[in-house]
Amino acid sequence: MDKLTKILIKFRLTNLVSNQDMLKVIKKSIKSANLESDTLKVIKESRSTKEFDQFLLLFKSLDTKNIRAINYLSDEYPESLREIYNPPALLFYQGRIELLKTKKIAIVGSRSASNYGISCVDGLVPNLIDRYTIVSGLANGIDGRSQRCAVANGGNTIAVIGTGLNRFYPRNNQGLQRQIANYGLVLSEYPPDSFANPWHFPQRNRIIAGISQKLIVVEAKIRSGALITAGLALENNREIYAVPGRVDSELSDGCNQLIFDGAIPLLNVDILK
Repeated sequence: MDKLTKILIKFRLTNLVSNQDMLKVIKKSIKSANLESDTLKVIKESRSTKEFDQFLLLFKSLDTKNIRAINYLSDEYPESLREIYNPPALLFYQGRIELLKTKKIAIVGSRSASNYGISCVDGLVPNLIDRYTIVSGLANGIDGRSQRCAVANGGNTIAVIGTGLNRFYPRNNQGLQRQIANYGLVLSEYPPDSFANPWHFPQRNRIIAGISQKLIVVEAKIRSGALITAGLALENNREIYAVPGRVDSELSDGCNQLIFDGAIPLLNVDILK
């Protein structure tokens, strides 16, 4: 692990440094002759003496042992993620980091998936895994089902989570998260021991959209996290696909609206080639 990544990990572990702070640190590091000293100056500039002393005390006490991460400048960091607004300065990971260099398609949708939505996922994923790594957020419903289906069929999958890597949310996907950590890739911008907070999930969604070349929405209400992810993907010029559904089902309202607004109706997997 390079020196900049180790420094950024310690910054993040203090829980006193924001993503924007770390992006400034990274920018400063590019022309730095004394990396630790110069990056600490960036933090000091925006803190009072008392705040910086508190930060420095924590920084010097922290250990990066057994923590794996990549930063914005790392070779493994996807170029597509660098292009988004507020890209994560640091990503903690478990598993096969090389999957970030594969072709990726995100599948997202309702946490309260219907039998129709589950059936769609079960039909789609086996036909995609020979061409794409499946990306999702490991949530209940469509997200977890798509990743479970990828694992069951021997495909590659990347789970982007809203907690520390040693936490499990939702708890019922603990076994699946462990499987993906062993055979796929689990990513988080949150340090170890971070619990799930509501604002983590919209932030997580920007990473799902950012690392994927294409995104499929399978069942979503008009107001849903899946549509937030679709909006972020659209802002970054990703291809958006939506599975059409019944006009009398609120779980299809979001997908049908996406199609009305210009998303590609996913009528068969051949259009994803």
